[in-house]
Amino acid sequence: MRKIVAVRRVLADMLGHFYDDDGWSMASHLAITALMALFPFLIFATTLASFFGAQAFADTAVHLVFDTWPDEIADPIAREVVNVLTVQRTDLLTYGVLLAGFFASNGIEALRTSLNRAYRVTETRSFLYRRIQSIAFVLIATIGFVAISVLLVLAPLIGRFAVAQAEWLAPYMGTITLWRIVIASAVIVLGLIAVHMWLPAGRRRFVQIVPGIIFTLIGWLIGSTVFATYLDHFSSYVTTYAGLASIMIAVVFLYIISAIFILGGELNASIRRYLEARARVGS
Repeated sequence: MRKIVAVRRVLADMLGHFYDDDGWSMASHLAITALMALFPFLIFATTLASFFGAQAFADTAVHLVFDTWPDEIADPIAREVVNVLTVQRTDLLTYGVLLAGFFASNGIEALRTSLNRAYRVTETRSFLYRRIQSIAFVLIATIGFVAISVLLVLAPLIGRFAVAQAEWLAPYMGTITLWRIVIASAVIVLGLIAVHMWLPAGRRRFVQIVPGIIFTLIGWLIGSTVFATYLDHFSSYVTTYAGLASIMIAVVFLYIISAIFILGGELNASIRRYLEARARVGS
């Protein structure tokens, strides 16, 4: 009975604070900012990768970003992303690449703002520190994507060598598509850990962010599946928005996953508040 009461209190606190703190508006802000930051980030990363000789990065980056999205949502916007990334740009290794990196960091700042509200903390770090940290996140993500791109190119060679040395590994090697999905999922989990640990003000232990991360992953899986099913059977987006259908679908999808992401932070904060209240009563 006590556990049921605890769950009810935590959920009531989570949903109540989400509503009172304009969670739906923050989800909208985060969704639009994420969409606006996506193209600059991919342009920045692709240009930087080509500078270091990773010419196949564009295709890999698209897979890493969109392989975990439902096909009904990912396919239209992925095609547009490929069109943007395959355009030759000679200016982006000078001022353009810096500008793209700056705009990409805006997406990190939107994550920070939403998590600060969810964790109910006040930001005390300077604007310069926060912006440098956001740009560092973009650079680390870019370097990680480039490294993954190289590994995926080498993966078939490594796989064949491993099978030649140990034939029993053959059934476990899978395909390059499977490896892309596994790696993309790992990137999502590591990204969630990083943003919950270091973006919001204050300090949190790893164990304190695990419930929100699990909630976010499960919520994303359910939300994306339900939305994809809706698009597949009941959607009137194409007839309503015509040529804007793909971008509207992307915005709504990002809005859904943004709300779930913020709720994950709210859950962590609510659990922490409940445990602190229990500790005070016990003392």
